[in-house]
Amino acid sequence: MVIKYTVQGLLIYLTIAAYLLAFFTTVIGKRKAGHVVYLLGFITATAAFIYRWYDVGHIPFQNMFEVFLSMGAFIYPLSILCRRFLYIGGESADMLMGVILLFPAGFVFHAEPQMLPPALQSWLFAPHVAVYLFSYVIMGKATVQAFCQLKAKTGNINGTILDYEEGTYKMICFGFPLLTLGLILGSWWGKRAWGDYWGWDPKELWSLVSWLVYVGYLHFRYMFGKKHARINSSLAILGLAAILITLLWVNLSRIFPGMHSYAS
Repeated sequence: MVIKYTVQGLLIYLTIAAYLLAFFTTVIGKRKAGHVVYLLGFITATAAFIYRWYDVGHIPFQNMFEVFLSMGAFIYPLSILCRRFLYIGGESADMLMGVILLFPAGFVFHAEPQMLPPALQSWLFAPHVAVYLFSYVIMGKATVQAFCQLKAKTGNINGTILDYEEGTYKMICFGFPLLTLGLILGSWWGKRAWGDYWGWDPKELWSLVSWLVYVGYLHFRYMFGKKHARINSSLAILGLAAILITLLWVNLSRIFPGMHSYAS
């Protein structure tokens, strides 16, 4: 476990504490107070993101510490967007997700500033990584909805299964275009940096696998709708499993050496 006795670390730990307090406050029924604390956590997370950007001199998307720091800041805007425009709840689960996302940044990965390698010194760096990270957070929320659907009892008179299933579908419809855009930008960047649109690098391959799993989900749901809600939810969970392999195992394991090894 890596404790960070720095301003950066303090901001991360304050955000984690705020998200936890917001979660428990919301769970005990004080939703307004919980939301205020959640907002304060987001402000602190944003401060941590901006501080890191200033400290390293580039947008903090380079390594695993910065990736989880960024995703921890993305969760609050996603909560607001889903509640107000997609009519999807689960704000308390989002608070807990924020804690989970920030934990690796706070306690697992080292935070020493690093120079941006030549391969990342491209204008495509920021949009390519940003759309992927935001899509990953979206798919994480979709997976929470899918787990809730699987835990719900069949035939619930309040339509709980259909509500969660519909929430999962809306979230994946929201995140899938971003996954697609990430693939397109990555291919374009690969052509500019390495002379080819596709190199079968392990990170590229598993990004494609993640995308194909969600293609399968969307196709299955289009064919059968909500008739097989539990299969729909299982496919959504499988999609997040592929994303975790793409984000963690490929970057950190020596089994998958490749051109994206700088991300570790």
